[in-house]
Amino acid sequence: MKVIGICGSPRGEASRTTRLVRAVLRGAEGQGAETAFVDVAALTILPCTGCETCYATGACIHGDDMAALQEAMVSADGIVLGSPVYIDQVTAQMKAFIDRTADAIHCQLLTGRYGCSVATTWESGGNEVVEYLNHVLRWLGVVTVGDTWAALGEDPGAILPAEKAAVTLGETLAEAIRTRRKYPGQEEEIAENWRAFREIVRNHRAAWPHEYAFWEERGWL
Repeated sequence: MKVIGICGSPRGEASRTTRLVRAVLRGAEGQGAETAFVDVAALTILPCTGCETCYATGACIHGDDMAALQEAMVSADGIVLGSPVYIDQVTAQMKAFIDRTADAIHCQLLTGRYGCSVATTWESGGNEVVEYLNHVLRWLGVVTVGDTWAALGEDPGAILPAEKAAVTLGETLAEAIRTRRKYPGQEEEIAENWRAFREIVRNHRAAWPHEYAFWEERGWL
């Protein structure tokens, strides 16, 4: 069982979001998972230009770190996303990463995985950000098992209960992976997404031969 934690904070090990992502990973490790932590801000992930080259060829015009990160996600059974709240949304680093998953979303590349999300904020926006991150995971075909976030303000101790909750979230994630836990409402949402992307890929057969071939090879068309 492999679980990868992807953190979008630019503050490295000083980041309290990093602490939450690592806490989720500790919880998963306690249930037997092999884990890896990824600091998105330490990677070179350039912004998407919307050129659609990846749809057509399967390769991005940017020769940066995104391809290796995507491979790591594909090889994982569980995905953890984490971001602090910057002006009511994820960080720029996290958004650049998310936008670069467009081809993976069209191809439903992470179907069958499980995931969860964490966030930190000064006061507000934490719930909206974890909901957004879990929404992105479901777009990728990932079943989400929950989230946790913390409004930290100036209280250095406010992170502690959130870390405890994050460990529990990691345990839940590992248990869901191990037992293939069912989430019927989400599974229908993901199935609807799958059907929608199938039609999009069918309708762009000529323009996006890579994506069409991907779906055809899997017998999904």
